[in-house]
Amino acid sequence: MLSLARSSIRLALYGAVLAYLVADFFIFNGPLRRTIVGDSPPRPEIAARVPGHAITRSQLDRAVSERLWLEGNPAADPASVRAAALEELIDHELLRLQVKELDPPLVVNDEEINERLRRLVGRFESKGALETAMKSQGIPNERDLRDRLAARIRQEKLIALRIGPSIQVSDGEAREWFDANQQSIALPERVEARHVFIPTLDHPPEEAKQKLDAALVELTEKKKDFPTLAKELSEDPATKDNGGALGWMTRERLPADFAAPVFSLETNQPALVRTKLGWHLVEVTARKPAEPRTFEQAKPEILAALEAIKRRQATADFRKSLRQAHAAEIEISPEKLTPAPKNEPVDWQTLLIAAALILSPLFAGWALARRQSKSRP
Repeated sequence: MLSLARSSIRLALYGAVLAYLVADFFIFNGPLRRTIVGDSPPRPEIAARVPGHAITRSQLDRAVSERLWLEGNPAADPASVRAAALEELIDHELLRLQVKELDPPLVVNDEEINERLRRLVGRFESKGALETAMKSQGIPNERDLRDRLAARIRQEKLIALRIGPSIQVSDGEAREWFDANQQSIALPERVEARHVFIPTLDHPPEEAKQKLDAALVELTEKKKDFPTLAKELSEDPATKDNGGALGWMTRERLPADFAAPVFSLETNQPALVRTKLGWHLVEVTARKPAEPRTFEQAKPEILAALEAIKRRQATADFRKSLRQAHAAEIEISPEKLTPAPKNEPVDWQTLLIAAALILSPLFAGWALARRQSKSRP
């Protein structure tokens, strides 16, 4: 009996060693295979190099994914999107170097980061959607996200510092533009409205709707007025302490899922509106029809628009100057601009052979043990 047990143990050990060897060589490319064959862990594939930094192909893949996500156009031409994403990554690294070299350094405070984070969070329907998007972009946690936002703000401040004098717009430029474009800047239809807002990012949609349904009843029955409900229930920090006032709004300046229902409301007839951000109790308090504008009325908007045009051009020129200054130090690998290959499909034939090799000595040991037990008196 002892001999039988020893034989079974020996066969089991042989099977385990054989199983490891098969797995090492054929399944997970283990240390023995790498030692014998000379394989080494794959190094990151480099798509481009800038002074002091390498841009990997996986980094480029993430940038392309983010760009498609931000543009909301997954069907865009892959080659052009990848080229644009790589240009953006190169510019980002060059700007990062410029920021690093500044003395004194540019300061970004918590309030600036919190504001940028709040605007980013507002684009998502839930925390789960935000976390999924973060993971897809290689952002492991909120601390890393805040660091990235801070880096982006520093770059924006650097650009503003460099281009500031070149984006000023004179009254003469604004008047000239107004004279040539009076018809296109006529005042569109406007509504003045107020709302009580509960986001579905932090609350179940049905719970938010029930709260606002009850608020609408209290408002209709004159148990509470709109400012009171806004102060008690609204989670819009910009309006809750101001009676929920949104001010005068045009259709073009609002998200489509909010503009359509709001502009269809009758004056002083509050109603519930659902958007991708949450539930709103909305009341239109006044309306104004479309009408022409005077230069003085349009001047602030014209100045802002012309300044934005100058800022875009000055920013492009500044980035171009950075590229030219470092042109000799920038290397691009065209063969790495295609997406990284996906994981190889499972080789089921190899797995079946490996399983057979692993199980055969164990089965043989079991069969031998069974035969010996039967042969004993």
